[in-house]
Amino acid sequence: MAETTKTETVSSAALRRQMLSEFWFYFSENRGAVIGLVVFIALVIVAVFAPLIAPHSPFEQYRDAVLVPPSWLQGGRATYLLGTDAVGRDILSRLIYGAQYSLFIGLFVTTLSLTGGILVGLIAGYYRGWVDTVIMRLMDIILAFPSLLLALVLVAILGPSLTNGMIAIALTLQPHFVRLTRAAVMAEKTRDYVTAARISGAGPFRLMFRTILPNCTAPLIVQATLSFSNAILDAAALGFLGMGAQPPAPEWGTMLAEAREFILRAWWVVTFPGLAILITVLAINLMGDGLRDALDPKMKRS
Repeated sequence: MAETTKTETVSSAALRRQMLSEFWFYFSENRGAVIGLVVFIALVIVAVFAPLIAPHSPFEQYRDAVLVPPSWLQGGRATYLLGTDAVGRDILSRLIYGAQYSLFIGLFVTTLSLTGGILVGLIAGYYRGWVDTVIMRLMDIILAFPSLLLALVLVAILGPSLTNGMIAIALTLQPHFVRLTRAAVMAEKTRDYVTAARISGAGPFRLMFRTILPNCTAPLIVQATLSFSNAILDAAALGFLGMGAQPPAPEWGTMLAEAREFILRAWWVVTFPGLAILITVLAINLMGDGLRDALDPKMKRS
């Protein structure tokens, strides 16, 4: 008996290693996805070790260094590599600390929308009937509004703040997870293994969360990756409009909002936060493409 259990454990470990090896093979075939992964890992490292990497405090104002250009331009200083803003704060330090905000926003929004979307989508896809109709009509109403406009309305009701902005963005992204989960559950619900589990006495809760859900994770992972980048982009847009993170928080969208009046005479104040948003969102989207290639059987070549 002990030998059988040990053999099953070894076989299970070998199967997991084979699956991981296959996943990495298809993921690494997409060069853009690998580059995106490297950039994302670098972003995580920068965010985690921001207090050690940043040369200055993101809030400290140097009154003798207002709108100093980047160090490689005439008038630049080596102590302010990317220059300073209108009140003398180091832009590089604020960008580094801004990575913490972006990752936290993406993680919080994606977790909230993914959890709620899976729960509601499971209920709609499993029970169908009037429950499904009510849920899906509500999701259709949410999708009928532009996501940023709906987020702005919700933040206006709740009050401008980073927390309220994240909640609003999560609500606008949730319908995508609901519809995706519902479609996957409807496809899996009629399969033989679900019927066998039901005949063996499994209840609705076990069927939904232990039997069906694990076989619906691949498209949800891809959608979560794309929603991560959308959350960062929408949060930056809310910050730019003054409805998200509030000054003096070093959030990239808020940095752009504070620098609007200096676009013509201090291009670096606007350019670097914009590039940070662009590079981060692009890297995550490239990762999402790689995950789609690796997890979708239809994308795999024999």
